[in-house]
Amino acid sequence: MMKTEIDAEQKVSFNKLAPFYDTDNITRSKGDGCIVILTPKQKKLIDELFVYLQEEDVERVAIIKDRLSDLKNLASAIAIFPSLLEQHDLPGGMRTPESLIDSLIEHRDAGDTTLQLPSKASLGKGFLVAKMHTFSSLSKQSRRIKTPVALSDALELEAIMMMFSLLAEDVYLNLISDATLPNRFRRQWGYSLLMLWQYRTDERIEVVAPILRTVWSARRKLAPAFGTMMGTSELLLISMQLDEQWLQFIKQKLGDEGVSQAMEEFLFGISYEQIKKLRAILKTKGIAAIGRDEVSQFIGEHVKADAGLDYRDFYSLYTVRRDDARARARMKLPGPHKTLEDYFIQFVTEQKEEEKEYVTSTK
Repeated sequence: MMKTEIDAEQKVSFNKLAPFYDTDNITRSKGDGCIVILTPKQKKLIDELFVYLQEEDVERVAIIKDRLSDLKNLASAIAIFPSLLEQHDLPGGMRTPESLIDSLIEHRDAGDTTLQLPSKASLGKGFLVAKMHTFSSLSKQSRRIKTPVALSDALELEAIMMMFSLLAEDVYLNLISDATLPNRFRRQWGYSLLMLWQYRTDERIEVVAPILRTVWSARRKLAPAFGTMMGTSELLLISMQLDEQWLQFIKQKLGDEGVSQAMEEFLFGISYEQIKKLRAILKTKGIAAIGRDEVSQFIGEHVKADAGLDYRDFYSLYTVRRDDARARARMKLPGPHKTLEDYFIQFVTEQKEEEKEYVTSTK
């Protein structure tokens, strides 16, 4: 296919994405159709780290440059695979962005979807994990040579944001497969997923991630007492630290049984089933509340209720909640059929749609 034809097809795809993104910025920053290896911000942080390493550990600079070169080579290899934003005549038939989204929406089979997804999606996930580990290592190197705390924190935050992009991929797939939700929203998440697979960056998660990260951090500091098992006062304290969007989510959605159950799982770090079991035990024994470190003892099984702030802990416990929710939905069992992250991203999408409709109606 000639470059002019590819450019024309990409332009059509970007026009279709216009309702959801600033397509001018997308074209300027990602017009080559490749994975974003380093954003301008990430490059600036690495350059700043190199200044300190040149003085403290010059040999480490060469090692890091080699690692970054490996990431670039990996991204270049992935770029060879067909773009998800263009039309391709593949052995299975003609594939367009629209047909790919249609197949995601229409797919009904239970089980892992890895073999149903484009190669670029699976390979890109590997790139993102490698990049995430790289920035985590850079943050540790920064702390080792005692650079300014702001630099170490900024490098760590980049790794955390990549973890949330990984999480967003799961959330979009969950929401797209939910036939009870409006098709217009499912298509929006489909386009978001294509953009994430194509470039390994996501604009929507950049809004959601800081809020979820703050809630995660606050839940540890507040250490809600196991017993009340909803920690209403703790939840209010958490909410007061966050922005208006989270407050609106709490006000409008916490009355939904699924949302409140998913919130409990997020706050307490144990499953809906374990919460029910613990609540019954405490009621029988007449105990008002216990600490996190006592949970395993009371329910008779090891649980990691007191997870740390490491991004790997966050993702690990998210995947447990995700898998539990999927199993309940498949077997039609009581308890949350979605994670808190699913519910929150759904809410953010709905709210954005309402804002668009309001602006349109007032013109």
